[in-house]
Amino acid sequence: MSESKKAPMRSEVAKKDTWAVEDMYATRQDWEADLVKAGELARQEAGLCGKLAGSAQALLEFCRLDEKLDCILDNAYGYTSRINDQDTADAQGQEMEAKAMSQYVECSALTAFARPEILSISDEKLEAFYQEEKELGAYRRSIADMRRSREHVLSPELEKLLADVGEMARTPDSVYGMLNNADLTFPSIKNEKGEEVEVTHGSFIPLMESADRNVRKAAFESLYHTYQKVINTSASLLNGQVNQLKFFARARKYPNTMDASLDRTNVPVSVYKNLIQAVHEDIGVLHRYMRLRKKLLGVDELHMYDLYTPLVADADVRVPFEEAKQAVLEATAVLGSEYTKVLKEGFENRWIDVYENKGKRSGAYSAGQLVHPYVLLNYADTLDSEFTLAHEMGHAMHSWLSNNNQAPVDRNYVIFVAEVASTCNESLLMQHLLKKTTDKRTRAYLINYFMEQFRTTLYRQTMFAEFEMLINEASERGESLTAERLNRMYHDLNAFYYGEDMVIDEEIDVEWARIPHFYYNFYVFQYATGFSAAMALSERILEEGEPAVKDYLEFLSGGCSRDPISLLKGAGVDMRTAQPIHKALALFDSLLDEMEALME
Repeated sequence: MSESKKAPMRSEVAKKDTWAVEDMYATRQDWEADLVKAGELARQEAGLCGKLAGSAQALLEFCRLDEKLDCILDNAYGYTSRINDQDTADAQGQEMEAKAMSQYVECSALTAFARPEILSISDEKLEAFYQEEKELGAYRRSIADMRRSREHVLSPELEKLLADVGEMARTPDSVYGMLNNADLTFPSIKNEKGEEVEVTHGSFIPLMESADRNVRKAAFESLYHTYQKVINTSASLLNGQVNQLKFFARARKYPNTMDASLDRTNVPVSVYKNLIQAVHEDIGVLHRYMRLRKKLLGVDELHMYDLYTPLVADADVRVPFEEAKQAVLEATAVLGSEYTKVLKEGFENRWIDVYENKGKRSGAYSAGQLVHPYVLLNYADTLDSEFTLAHEMGHAMHSWLSNNNQAPVDRNYVIFVAEVASTCNESLLMQHLLKKTTDKRTRAYLINYFMEQFRTTLYRQTMFAEFEMLINEASERGESLTAERLNRMYHDLNAFYYGEDMVIDEEIDVEWARIPHFYYNFYVFQYATGFSAAMALSERILEEGEPAVKDYLEFLSGGCSRDPISLLKGAGVDMRTAQPIHKALALFDSLLDEMEALME
């Protein structure tokens, strides 16, 4: 038997494949100094308590101090998150992250007085402040956004109380993260060659893409049978997460958790519900894809472990990281030389933590730090990894452009628009690869991959969004989120989404326990809306060229200078309607037509 293939220890990873955390802080002492500085700034702000409504000068001083404090806390906490995520089992990283969070909570408590005071200022008096102190105009947008939700802001004493319980409220997410990333291990399995391989978060999808059905089934059972062993703990954690959301929603006088969450980013609840309704209306397209998958795989029964394997397996190719970087550069060249220049800088200067190692956080993300973005990957030399690189660098470029074109107070784009830039990059990469491809089977393989993006991003993330909506509604009706109830709800959704041609294996009922996004507070629906918007934007960029690129780069550079719906409309997409969703699913339907023709 060959030696087991195991993820390396962090110390064994080549430096060039790790991110440059030293770009944020050269030493831990520098980081410690910033934590001290954050406390000093927060105390200076606290010294203005009771004065913000009294003069334009006091309000301006507070805004300037708070902008500096936000930048320092973002850098300090971002630094500890990068260190902790590169090895979640490292005790020093855990201690540093806890210390940074403690300082963040303390600063939040010291500055909690400000919001109620600013909201107490009348519109007329605030306008007079703007006329008296012209430099206060730089904060007009952020102040207006704060005042938009004034009916949900409490007294200074209650605001401080909510800030004080912030650290405690993170407990379900924190414990889940430790359970999922550090404590859970999955039994090894035999691969196609009979070699023993380790099942990890990073290796699971590549194993599920195997042409060998026995390998897929073994990996599927290894993962989900392990989650079944901790299913009651997982249910308790998710129940705790929903309960803390419910607590804050009620405390701030929102009708429910969804309203509370979406109000933070100024997105109408109708956008969320329109997405689910539109996908329900077009669910037949997904059922058609399942019938085609069953036919092309030549199986009597289509199981959940058959979902990821390519329908054109012999066209599957290995994509080394260097090759993936070059393809992403070529695909996004249409966005202009400045975009390409910054993208190269990120590739060449360790913005990316590339490969999986023992204890590393699973999945992928981009963190838009002020010094430069940081991208976490668990790159596995697959086509999926190549698209993940394009996706996360889309986020990174969005952050870089917003950070470099907006004042700090306006730099942070809201999560509703976050998935647009990432998915637009994926679409551009797909169009680039299809344009280069002349081989019929390779084209069919790429189209299958594109169809999988529709399934996993538009349909699957909408299913996740519906599950999140349903569990919050159940909790708000007073129902406890037991493992049995969660499993049943999740099973029924899978049956509806995938249709009668899919066997809903009992293992999939516990999939909710491995999805960290259910701890992100109504985040996942934005993958689906972002995907729909990105399809429209990428088509416009490729069809219209420079005018569309100009609008798109202005959108990427917009930060939160306007509300998210307006930012997207300026780029050419109106997400207040279901049209982008139906249009994207019409494209999916046409891909099915082409796939059927190619495979005849």
